[in-house]
Amino acid sequence: MNKCILGISCFYHDSAAALIQDGDIIAAVQEERFSRKKHDSRFPINAIRYCLNSQNIDFRNIELIVYYEKPLLTFERLLETYLGSAPRGLRSFIAAMQVWLKEKLFLKSELKKEFKSLQSEFDKSTNSVMPELIFAEHHQSHASAAFFPSPFEEAVILCMDGVGEWATTSAWVGKKNSITPIWEISFPHSIGLLYSAFTYYCGFKVN
Repeated sequence: MNKCILGISCFYHDSAAALIQDGDIIAAVQEERFSRKKHDSRFPINAIRYCLNSQNIDFRNIELIVYYEKPLLTFERLLETYLGSAPRGLRSFIAAMQVWLKEKLFLKSELKKEFKSLQSEFDKSTNSVMPELIFAEHHQSHASAAFFPSPFEEAVILCMDGVGEWATTSAWVGKKNSITPIWEISFPHSIGLLYSAFTYYCGFKVN
């Protein structure tokens, strides 16, 4: 069996896992389907279990694990934003830093620990090697999720959300098995955040 790529998202909203083999999505599911918690943001342990079990494989069949964004670039943006507006936003800064210093700055170690635990569950061999863990950019993940499963061999891709690491809107060109960035609009200029502000004002929960 050819080796697979396991993609995950977690610790923000709507945690999920997907399994790709030879460029095709062979399994994908959100964690909330198992936890019954809407928009569950926890590590998608049940979603990963489902993806592996549905294909009857274990971690020896996984070549690469990909996380959907680069947390250190997001941390850089937060620091620059808070420093640029200081002393305003001090209370928000303290609250955000508590989360980052406690959890998010050590995300790579946390993910490796979670995967090590899962690996021991699936692979009974004591000398199993953990697949490499890499981090994609947030909008790169969005663009990939839009283009690669599409029926098009060539397309222009437009991503618009609240904010990734720095990008809030980005344009890409997809050709066959690659995507190339063309331009991006950076934080704080964001149609997505404007949308969030209006929905929050109307009484909805953000995201």
